[in-house]
Amino acid sequence: MSLPSVPSPPVEVRPAAAVDLPDLIDFQLAMARETEGLALVPSTVARGVAAVLGDPGKGRYFVAAAGDTTLGGLMVTPEWSDWRAGTWWWIQSVYVRPEARGHGVFRTLYEHVKRRVEADPGLVGLRLYVARGNRAAFGVYRHLGMTDEHYDMLEWQKESREETPEG
Repeated sequence: MSLPSVPSPPVEVRPAAAVDLPDLIDFQLAMARETEGLALVPSTVARGVAAVLGDPGKGRYFVAAAGDTTLGGLMVTPEWSDWRAGTWWWIQSVYVRPEARGHGVFRTLYEHVKRRVEADPGLVGLRLYVARGNRAAFGVYRHLGMTDEHYDMLEWQKESREETPEG
């Protein structure tokens, strides 16, 4: 796929719809391979993406497209803050096609989501986590004005038989 020439057609962001399901599944499978060397089970990822598309309470996907070509996407998931009596949106599942990277696709997605947060009094801000070794992504997020404030993330995960390291 070649990246459409700029500025025509421009990159536009819209809420994802059922028609985006195949691209969103492909994005998640590719991201797991690229960032963690994992081969996820496509049918499980398909169920996960479809669940979000079918239930906005789980999260929302936004996609960036130029013409008929979907260039990237991200998901936001809500987290209630009792300290702020409002909802944080966690940015997750960020993926931009390799040939579209460096052309402002993520910036366009991020700015779209940020404007939505700014316009909604019930939303208090954006958060995301970055894999420690992903210095390029960390630099992009810092460049867009995000800071590494007060928290480190810890996790516990139930053992899964549905992902395997590629090798």
